[in-house]
Amino acid sequence: MSDLPQNDGPEPPDPFDEIVEAETDRDPDLAVIEAGSRTLRTQGGPPQGDAVPARPQDPELDRALRAVEAELADRWPETKLDPSLARVEALMDVLGEPQRAYPSIHITGTNGKTSTARMIEALLTAFELRTGRYTSPHVQSVTERISLDGAPISAERFIETYEDIKPYVGMVDAAQEHRLSFFEVLTGMAYAAFADAPVDVAVVEVGMGGSWDATNVIDAQVAVVTPIALDHTDRLGETPGQIAGEKAGIVKQGATVVLAQQPVDAAQVMLKRSVEADATVAREGMEFGVTSREVAVGGQLLTLRGLGGEYPEVFLPLHGAHMAHNAAVALAAVEAFFGIGSQHARTLDVDTVRTAFASVASPGRLEVVRQSPTVILDAAHNPGGAAAAAEAVGEAFGFSRLVGVVGTSDGKDVKGFLEAFEPIFAEVVVTRNSSHRAMDADELAAVAVEVFGQERVQVEPRLDDALEAAITLAEEEGEYAGAGVLVTGSVITVGEARLLLGRA
Repeated sequence: MSDLPQNDGPEPPDPFDEIVEAETDRDPDLAVIEAGSRTLRTQGGPPQGDAVPARPQDPELDRALRAVEAELADRWPETKLDPSLARVEALMDVLGEPQRAYPSIHITGTNGKTSTARMIEALLTAFELRTGRYTSPHVQSVTERISLDGAPISAERFIETYEDIKPYVGMVDAAQEHRLSFFEVLTGMAYAAFADAPVDVAVVEVGMGGSWDATNVIDAQVAVVTPIALDHTDRLGETPGQIAGEKAGIVKQGATVVLAQQPVDAAQVMLKRSVEADATVAREGMEFGVTSREVAVGGQLLTLRGLGGEYPEVFLPLHGAHMAHNAAVALAAVEAFFGIGSQHARTLDVDTVRTAFASVASPGRLEVVRQSPTVILDAAHNPGGAAAAAEAVGEAFGFSRLVGVVGTSDGKDVKGFLEAFEPIFAEVVVTRNSSHRAMDADELAAVAVEVFGQERVQVEPRLDDALEAAITLAEEEGEYAGAGVLVTGSVITVGEARLLLGRA
């Protein structure tokens, strides 16, 4: 018998049915917010106090936020792209170029962008700078995407920001061939909110690619490139080098480029672009890196080599070698922002660095949301992310048996993704989330059977049923046997599972 959150009152509405029903006429990125948290908050209890905001408790405020979400959902979704900056540049122009009111750190790459952004933000905040952070996609609430001072902006501020720029959005819509997209409007909102705050520095994650990404109207003095791998190959290119050519578009004249370890062809493209832009390059494994790491309770203990020197005994409350490398990249980016390595030969205050890293949270990234059996959420959605997550789970948790719950999006390298998890999953329960982009559960099962064999694959089209089935399989080992469940495949799958498991 599993212990998904329950209550003893009248039978509540079926949460998954409401999520699916809401999906019929809403953007997939907003469907979870619209239906999921409304029906599941009663089951899950009060908010958990983490970095993912719940729905507003005030009914009027909640209605106002839903109205904004509905207007945003009526625009082109993030999956429909037009490789042009014309519309967002026009919006910045009529808004008075808010993105030029503060310095920026711009982050691209395939995996690790959001976690790296959160670490950069934590470091800057620890050094008493006022920060704005813009990341995507969100785990549960669209308000997560825009943060001030290390926390998502309130629903009130999100609504006010939207209403403030709405007349200007209308002006641009009227003058352009296509209206501004969902992501372009959100980008305009973020840049306007940062200018209004005002922030001392903005930490900005690209949505996809680099050159024509809507975020690329900033002139960032530090460009960060996390590991590049194959993803969105239909839009960005079929090799790491081709993908790097698009992502290199964030490198501006005279900037500092902080380059995580890369495939050779991707590194070559990035270095060539850096030379063309007369940019300074800091390379992981050369100018900075991870000197040592050991598993610790609740995370890992690191020694990081920054641009200015060594930082020993840094505790990071996140699991996996990939997170340690993200930490090294984040530290080098902040050092570069402060001029260390070029203008100054010194380190940042090590105690402040330790305090910052110890405070980092990254929801949906090897996040433990339940015990006995342990349930972990990870938003990996491509083979590179899956390989990193699989390695980290094996290192940090030592499960005697691990059951996977997998719901992916169409158009991904699903076989490569599943192959990365095959060595650590005893069984896999395949499912789908509520998004119309979700891969059909039976189609996903067919691929899973190729990888795992028929006897290790179970199909549960509804995510709530899949969670129940996986927890039941894990509980067969007994309370003290060390079995666990890993939910993965998509940020949307993780967000919905988070709600179903009471993390609203």
